[in-house]
Amino acid sequence: MEQKKTVAAKKTAAQQATPKDGFVVQEPVIAPKVITEQPKKTDNKWEIKDRTYYLVNGKSPISHSIPSRHTGKKPLLYFDEETNEQREIRYASNQKSPFVDEQKGEATLAHIVFENGALSVPKQNQALQKLLSLYHPLRNKVYAEFDPVSEANDEIDFMEIEFEAMAAAKQMDVDMAEAILRAEIGSKVSTMSSSELKRDLFIFAKKNPILFMDLANDENVHLRNVAVKATEAGIIKLSADQRTFTWGSSDRKLITVPFDEHPYSAMASFFKTDEGMEVFSNIEKKLS
Repeated sequence: MEQKKTVAAKKTAAQQATPKDGFVVQEPVIAPKVITEQPKKTDNKWEIKDRTYYLVNGKSPISHSIPSRHTGKKPLLYFDEETNEQREIRYASNQKSPFVDEQKGEATLAHIVFENGALSVPKQNQALQKLLSLYHPLRNKVYAEFDPVSEANDEIDFMEIEFEAMAAAKQMDVDMAEAILRAEIGSKVSTMSSSELKRDLFIFAKKNPILFMDLANDENVHLRNVAVKATEAGIIKLSADQRTFTWGSSDRKLITVPFDEHPYSAMASFFKTDEGMEVFSNIEKKLS
């Protein structure tokens, strides 16, 4: 029996082979074609997560609604750059897409309401998240999405400016401190001691470091302060209508204040001219 199977196998092999020049050439065995499914493309830019939105400019009313559907008075349209078409958007709680042309069947329209200035949207509500994060025309105008990373970066930037302002306040001389505080609190600085000036300077630098650094880097602040101190000391005089500066001793006119300009800002600009530099030097000598 086994001999018959062996003979049959050899016969089959012989039938599948073709003699050529004394050799037996066996036909190549073709492997079956394996079809693999290509991975589906996914949008790596969009992250599935819970999201929070807040009203900008520090607003936090008890309740505030923004448009959730397109109307003539309040259009809700998104320009699709791929199709070059305006697409109508709306929030329907039973639909997967915020685009009207992609919504199917009856749509259950819903309101978009911020409570106490904030709106939390769970990751399960992708339609509302995408409407608010990607397509709504009031995004970053009336409301914005809370981004912890961006908020942390902003806080770091503010802290760095605060440290810079505090360091500048520590190294600042009394005259410059007086000039900056005069721009902030007015003529009250004339009655303050040097310790009080330094204390209030630190408070100002910590409370509003951005404005503090702007004033510290503004050369006109010191010049305006000199003009104010000279006026208080009677070295120069400002007319009752605040249009003319004169010497206090001779009433000789120094400048006429341009229309709609602050008198001490005008005097600071004058100090930077050739004639004004001599006046400024004379005033500093009399103040010292």
